[in-house]
Amino acid sequence: MSNDKLVKYVQDELYWDPKVDSAAVAVSADRGTVTLRGTVGSFREKLEAKKAAKRVYGVKAVDNELEVKLLNDQKREDADLRGDVLQALMLNSLVPSTVDAEVADGFVTLTGTADWQYQRDEAVHVASNLAGARDVLDDIHLNPKPRAEDVKEQIGEAFKRNAGLDADSLTVTTSNGKVTLKGEVSSWAEHDEAVAAAWEAPGVTHVDDRIVVDY
Repeated sequence: MSNDKLVKYVQDELYWDPKVDSAAVAVSADRGTVTLRGTVGSFREKLEAKKAAKRVYGVKAVDNELEVKLLNDQKREDADLRGDVLQALMLNSLVPSTVDAEVADGFVTLTGTADWQYQRDEAVHVASNLAGARDVLDDIHLNPKPRAEDVKEQIGEAFKRNAGLDADSLTVTTSNGKVTLKGEVSSWAEHDEAVAAAWEAPGVTHVDDRIVVDY
C-alpha cells in the first residue's frame, strides 16, 4: 500500500472516531509506520487516536507524537489531581492497594507493586481517564512469583486455544520470568491477543514483544 493511501485511510478512521478531534491530528506514513503529530485536549484523546490508527489495515507501527495541551478550565493543581487518582484507584477492585501515584505538572507516575500485569493495565486505564492528566507513566513493579517450570508450554497452549491466533507463526522463549515473543501476525488485534496471553502465564514479570505485524 502506498504511503498516501495509508495516510488517507488513517485520516478517515480518525474522522470516523467521535472520541478524536481529527482536525487537530496530522498524519504521515513511511512503509507502514504511521506518525501522529499535533495537539489534543486530553491524554485519553491521545490514546484513542493511536488506537484508531492501529485499526487501519496496513499499519505496522504507530509513532504517537501527539502533545496534550489542557484548556485553562481543565488544568488541575497537582495535589488535587493526585487525590483524584488515588481515590479512583482505591475504588477500583482490580487495582491493589499497593499502587501509589505521584503527580508533577499534570504528569502522573504510578508507583508501587502489583502481582499481575492486568492490575498494572487497570491502574493506567483508571488514571488515563481523569481530567487534568497530561500523561501517565507506569512505574509499577510486578512482585516475583514462583515460576512454573512449564511456563513456555503454558503460553504455547494458550496460543493454540485462542481462535484469533495462529500459534504456529509465533515462538516463545522464557528466562527468569522474562518472556520473549517472536513471529509474524496479520493484524494488531492478533498481536495484542498474543501479548495478553503471555502476560497471563504465572510467574511472568516482563514480556519482550518482538512480534511483527505484516499484511
